[in-house]
Amino acid sequence: MSAAPSTETRIVRKSDNAAFQTIKADVCVVGAGIAGMSAALEAAKLGKKVVMVDSQPALGGQAVNSIIATFCGLFSNGTHGYQFTYGIADDIMNYLAEQESAIHFRNGPRTTVVYYDEVALGRWVEESILRSGVVPVMGAMILQTQVEGTRIASVDFMTRYGAIRVEADGFVDASGDAALLWNAGFECREPEKQTVFGTQMVVLENINEEQQPTRDVIGQRMKEKGDQYGLLRREGLGFTIPGRGIAAMNMTHIETPLDPVAASQKALEGKDQASRAVDFLKQEFPECFGNARIRSFGLPGIRQTRWIVGQHHLTVEELKTGKKFDDAIARTAWPIELHDHGDGHHWITFDEDHVHYVPLGSLVPKTCTNVVAAGRCIDADSAALSSVRVMGPCIAMGMAAAHALDLAEDGNVHNVDLDALRARVHDNVETQHYRWTEAELANPVLAS
Repeated sequence: MSAAPSTETRIVRKSDNAAFQTIKADVCVVGAGIAGMSAALEAAKLGKKVVMVDSQPALGGQAVNSIIATFCGLFSNGTHGYQFTYGIADDIMNYLAEQESAIHFRNGPRTTVVYYDEVALGRWVEESILRSGVVPVMGAMILQTQVEGTRIASVDFMTRYGAIRVEADGFVDASGDAALLWNAGFECREPEKQTVFGTQMVVLENINEEQQPTRDVIGQRMKEKGDQYGLLRREGLGFTIPGRGIAAMNMTHIETPLDPVAASQKALEGKDQASRAVDFLKQEFPECFGNARIRSFGLPGIRQTRWIVGQHHLTVEELKTGKKFDDAIARTAWPIELHDHGDGHHWITFDEDHVHYVPLGSLVPKTCTNVVAAGRCIDADSAALSSVRVMGPCIAMGMAAAHALDLAEDGNVHNVDLDALRARVHDNVETQHYRWTEAELANPVLAS
């Protein structure tokens, strides 16, 4: 006979002076998106004690939870370009390749992108963190920071389970909004007038892949009938891994303000826009989408909001000329992709042999000496940032942030041994590895 279930309880009451739970670390990473994950995992490989904090209750940031569904900027231009970013990027792609229908390379005609299954990527993130020894703290919002001169000494976070304080020697701001440096009182940049729109992704299942319309066909119909369906954006595309009958649809533009009330309102409006876009697809392209149903909505996808004031302000002219910096830590050739008007965006591509670079100076705050930024909140003008904020270079930025903190003399990231840094980031700046065979390179159809 099994024991009777326990019915005992105890009465508790929150103390008015409850102490913060304190965690001490070598490195604290704020943000668990692709840049933050890369920074945390790379720092752990360097033997650091790492704490990674994110405001969402799940790891993976936008790469998983906003269902971006594509790795952009990971390969050079052309139908079968060489790879730009290695290390953690290889770990991810190798893992996805081992899962059933979790990855697909879409080659050309100008760019090579990688479609991925967000559930599989989420599992890679979780499994990698469990193996690495990184301490994750999820669902945590910054309360306040303790600043000592030019350094952040500790950060207080609030979770639904109580407050926590993280004391660390160095920090990575991979929050996307420069949330760490902003709350610490350091200088940040915001667009003076320009709005950069985000996207509400939606995943559809049970589509007929053989009847899927092209991006141009969808866009033309959106221009013709967008008013009828109440659509803001007049262009759209879907990311499909062949054989699954599932498409991640990118068809909306939503404002992504930093005001908390406005942000909540715009998030609801984004889902409304995505629902209208699905109605449009079902009605206008019934052969493909007539039997489709919504599998999931992502969290609002944010492109640009607030970013740091760094030692170097990366400009679009430096991108266009392919300036190679002495402290280059990442590279890409992704087009300028600036979503600064509601119904469309600027899409300016580069030549097949073009490469542009991200310098460490754009990751290092001008007036803070123990923080390195990574991801979409590095210092650049809006057009330059629209090219380098994509997933390929963000992985390289995260890895470089970990190495910069490790190489900082006396913990000061303004004093990094650049020769040692160049040696460590060499692959992500210099190596040219093709993932395709000579036969595939000669016949792009084989790998498309």
